Amino acid sequence: MQAQYTRLFTDGRGMPCLEDLEIGLSPGFAVPPAGPLHTAPFLMADGATFWVGAPTDWKGGEPHPAPRRMIFVTVQGEFEVTTADGIVRRFPVRSVLIVEDTTGRGHSSKITSAENLVIFAIGLPAA
Repeated sequence: MQAQYTRLFTDGRGMPCLEDLEIGLSPGFAVPPAGPLHTAPFLMADGATFWVGAPTDWKGGEPHPAPRRMIFVTVQGEFEVTTADGIVRRFPVRSVLIVEDTTGRGHSSKITSAENLVIFAIGLPAA
């Protein structure tokens, strides 16, 4: 069993990049009588979690770095991220994005859904 996610990071030139990744899930986590769930160690959170909301007319089109490292899980709506190389990626409901471009030029982003965006964000320690 596999889980997919995307990583947004700053490369050695200070430019934002996107990378698609997978992680394998192994059975083993269970409390009987339930059957085992599949899990995998992921990233260590720093204890901060946020609900992030943005209206459909939110302005994020100018390049900007992320304020901190975070995991974004899209709960409602859809947004897109554009890198300096012009790569555009959309993140609909159930998407997972690891945001790590806290330095350099940054990315641009915009809401692409007709409904407001709601993201569940988990803070990560500084790299």
